[in-house]
Amino acid sequence: MPNDKDRSGPPRPMSSHADGVTGDLVKLMPRDLVFVMRFMGESQHRLQSHFQDFIRAELAAGGVTTETHPMIHLFIENHAILLRDFVFSGVSLTRQFRVDEIERLTGDTTSMIRVDIWDQLKSHIETAEKQFHSQAGTLPKLLSAFEKPPGPLGSEK
Repeated sequence: MPNDKDRSGPPRPMSSHADGVTGDLVKLMPRDLVFVMRFMGESQHRLQSHFQDFIRAELAAGGVTTETHPMIHLFIENHAILLRDFVFSGVSLTRQFRVDEIERLTGDTTSMIRVDIWDQLKSHIETAEKQFHSQAGTLPKLLSAFEKPPGPLGSEK
């Protein structure tokens, strides 16, 4: 049920909302923003291939092969990706850089990194809001699953 805040007139333009939350996020950047390593390209493929070979060998040792389980390659690929992502996420989280460290390392005395991040945040927030608005027609059907069921849920005596 809407409250008085929900009825305070037409919603402000999306850019005002995006500006406000973007500004809040930029203010929090020194504390909350970290830069992490990310392995990409051939490194991802190489580690995934390693885990596919590892899983295939482990399963074969237990009697599970493509002859006994023709679709096992789907299981192997999926689990290799999960293991790869686990390893890379763990490594990435062990070394994080704060925005002030990145600015110092890059010699960014004008805070251009922060300006670029502000622009990207605002743009992505606006895109997310537009995407939500574009799907508004499907909301009643989706939200019906959250409605209170009709009638009493049971009577306590």
